[in-house]
Amino acid sequence: MNPLLTLHDLSRQARAATSADELVFLLVNSTHQLVPYRQAVLVRRDDGVRALSGVVKPELNAPYADWVRALVRQHLAPMAELRALTPAEASPTLASEWAEWWPEHALLVPTGEAGCGLLLAREMAFSDDEHSLLTEWMAVWQHAWTALHAQTPAGWGQRLKRWVTRPRAQHTPWFRRKTVWALILALVLPWVPVRMTVLASAELVPASPQVVRSPIEGVLARFHVQPNDAVRQGQLLFEFDEALLTSRVKVAEESLNAAREQYRQTNQLALEDPKYRTELALLAGAIEERSSEYAFLRQQLERTRVLAPESGLALFDDPSSWIGKPVAVGERILRNAAPREVEIEVWLPLDDAVVLKPGHEVTLYLQAEPLNPVRAALRYVAFEPQARPDGQFAYRLRATPTVPTEHRVGLKGTAKISGEWTLLGYWLLRKPWAIARANLGI
Repeated sequence: MNPLLTLHDLSRQARAATSADELVFLLVNSTHQLVPYRQAVLVRRDDGVRALSGVVKPELNAPYADWVRALVRQHLAPMAELRALTPAEASPTLASEWAEWWPEHALLVPTGEAGCGLLLAREMAFSDDEHSLLTEWMAVWQHAWTALHAQTPAGWGQRLKRWVTRPRAQHTPWFRRKTVWALILALVLPWVPVRMTVLASAELVPASPQVVRSPIEGVLARFHVQPNDAVRQGQLLFEFDEALLTSRVKVAEESLNAAREQYRQTNQLALEDPKYRTELALLAGAIEERSSEYAFLRQQLERTRVLAPESGLALFDDPSSWIGKPVAVGERILRNAAPREVEIEVWLPLDDAVVLKPGHEVTLYLQAEPLNPVRAALRYVAFEPQARPDGQFAYRLRATPTVPTEHRVGLKGTAKISGEWTLLGYWLLRKPWAIARANLGI
């Protein structure tokens, strides 16, 4: 085949390559179509073997790779021009192992990249025509390699280096130089005033809920409302099991009737015999005692049905977890909250405890509606941190919405608290400086 046609076909394949691995594979394997050889090795002066012909991934720690790496570092350091190499030109140690790894003749073809070259080895010497073909093919390959890497997006480090090392015009005024403006920004930006802002988890909670507690000691029988239901004043919320109290009321009623009957009989006997008059006072006291006990139990029986003190929302846990559960007097069962009276409860971590005062701006970004934030004014900041349900300690903050919100109680999100004015430099370095002081004692 005509070598020029082969060179043209290889050039087309190099331009069509889409990755660096594809170009490397083309160099060490397809070059054989242009110039025959037994072995091709792409080497670098720093890390030795990069690719081998006929091998998908070379073993860099193999004896063959170590021998090629030593040959490159001792005899082929410049890699700036095309050069033939024979065992006679190598050191005695490398020459003694030459026949084990390579044929007699080898050729170094520089790739154009500093410290990188292509080694070709075969039994016969390479001719001058083959030198010319390899030089031309390597120029085409290097052009494709450079074009491929120019298309790869550069990282921030490479972009900064490219911007710094970019040549400038000879007579550019100082006020139009980018380095001058970068220096001015580096000196001015740290002194720009900004608000000290921190982020913390938050939740919409009722502003002044009414706590509905257990009026008696007993067992909850059933709920007549569900969590987050709207209730009206006087509506039945829940009731206790009345079986035990009903039996006790009946026993107290019978005891009261028995005491009254005994008093009536004794009163009749006292009309005939004066000695029974002394028992009337005792029986009257027993009747009063039984009457008080009966009235108390009747009152307790009426308390088994708990009504809503005001209209609002019933806030409590799953009703099934309460059914059949014994509760003590005064134990909280649920909360009754007004629908429109809500506040923002914020848990501020200890590391973000900046100076905050009542009236500072608080913005709540709800997870359910992040595009409709709730704006509020800080009302209360806890003096001491408190334990959260997850076991971590944080400061409790309360904020009152400045505009009435339609969001329901219980929605969670992230609150941004804006504190005092400070400098941008301090705002950026506050956290790193605090971490350095805590870990390094600076």
